[in-house]
Amino acid sequence: MLEEVLNTYVRPVLQSHGGGMEVISYEDGILRFRMTGGCAGCAAADMTTEQLINEELRKHLDGFKKAVLDNSVSEDLLAQARAILNRSKKEE
Repeated sequence: MLEEVLNTYVRPVLQSHGGGMEVISYEDGILRFRMTGGCAGCAAADMTTEQLINEELRKHLDGFKKAVLDNSVSEDLLAQARAILNRSKKEE
């Protein structure tokens, strides 16, 4: 049900800004997630969490308590950075 609510009410808005979100965990009504794409590191991410994500999940998901933004760097982004660095080294 969580993914359905996110896909219907949250992700389309994030995608319209060139971004997205990745669920880290959902336990005891608490969603831990990471912003991706154009939303990763955005100065408005905290406002998006409060005004969009928390609001939509409260309306559409029974038992939801709160969403917590994780600002750590994803493994996918780290892998992309490593690949770019490795290509640069090979070109030197």
